[in-house]
Amino acid sequence: MNVMLLLVDSMRADMPWAGYERDIAPNLTALEKQSVSYTRGYSLSSYTAKSVAGLLTGKYPSSLLRNGVFFTRYPEANLFFPELIQKSGAYTLSTHGHMYMRGQNGLEQGFEDWRVVPGITFDAQTDNHVTSEKMTPLIIEQLAKVPSGKPFFLYAHYMDPHDQYIKHKDSPDFGSKIRDKYDSEMFYTDLWIGKLLDHCKAQPWWNNTLVIVSADHGEAFGEHSMYRHAFELWNMLTHVPLFFRVPGAEPRRIDTPRSHIDIAPTVVELMKATGENDFAGKSLVPEFYGAAAQPRPVLLDLPEDSNNPERRALIDGDFKLLVFGNDWRFELYNLKTDPDEKQNLAKTDAGKLEEMKALYEKTWGEVKRVKPYGGNKLSGGGTANGPSK
Repeated sequence: MNVMLLLVDSMRADMPWAGYERDIAPNLTALEKQSVSYTRGYSLSSYTAKSVAGLLTGKYPSSLLRNGVFFTRYPEANLFFPELIQKSGAYTLSTHGHMYMRGQNGLEQGFEDWRVVPGITFDAQTDNHVTSEKMTPLIIEQLAKVPSGKPFFLYAHYMDPHDQYIKHKDSPDFGSKIRDKYDSEMFYTDLWIGKLLDHCKAQPWWNNTLVIVSADHGEAFGEHSMYRHAFELWNMLTHVPLFFRVPGAEPRRIDTPRSHIDIAPTVVELMKATGENDFAGKSLVPEFYGAAAQPRPVLLDLPEDSNNPERRALIDGDFKLLVFGNDWRFELYNLKTDPDEKQNLAKTDAGKLEEMKALYEKTWGEVKRVKPYGGNKLSGGGTANGPSK
């Protein structure tokens, strides 16, 4: 089976298929109706450098060898699941709209054809470029170079909903507030994803191709006094769309929490790749074809670096335990009744707090954590003096 992983940077969970009132993504909405869709999907972290690395390795970011800066680099000692796919004979390709992905930070490991839209520049504070209209033709060009008869894995990362938020002439004018401009960005990105999907549907390999749609993280528009993303693990930053258009599987929605930690074992199984791995997640393939989605904890991970304080979280059923720093503070939320996380239950429900803390200690105790390297100062005051090999 071929696999296409489409990530839309900063795409929030409140999209039209989840009840958002504006039709800002008609093409993705139509695809979601044909998919196995997880209504409670989660990214592994709250910004690209950590969440994508975790997705592509099938491990939590704090388990990876990495340097200690915000725009993180990952050495070759880490195993990225596209390496297994490539070694098993598949063609691997990837397309990006941001210069962090230029191919010097280790995320490109295992990819035969890794490209960034030409003519863009790097800005550590924001994203100054419009790239969707360039990305889709570039992806189509790359797909044309897949050797005949070879299965392929494509990872495409659309960037335009990332700030700065601008209005597009090809999008409706939703207004001048930040969310209005963001919605215009989403509509524009969806337009070009739709053109990519139209091209793919006309190819002989389409009916044997799994399409994964998600986001590397969400986006804040004032919730918890935050804007944009990173630095925390609030729900609006980590609850993201997650659906799979699966050949031969009946479309359905699954409400059991799942995260990007499961994508690596899922893709490796579907593409019949071999080789040893230490993935932390489990394959979702049985659930695609009707198996019950058994509850299990979801972990969120924001390791400390030059800019980010350390945060961890555990979601079990309706409840979320948010952990600050070196376990110095715990907050507890009921995501079913309080999805915006406004009411901290840590002081009013001591029994549930102790239950979640015990589960946190057990589950996170099984995660081998590694300090970053590089010698720089970390947000909490320590030094990045961990191993690089």
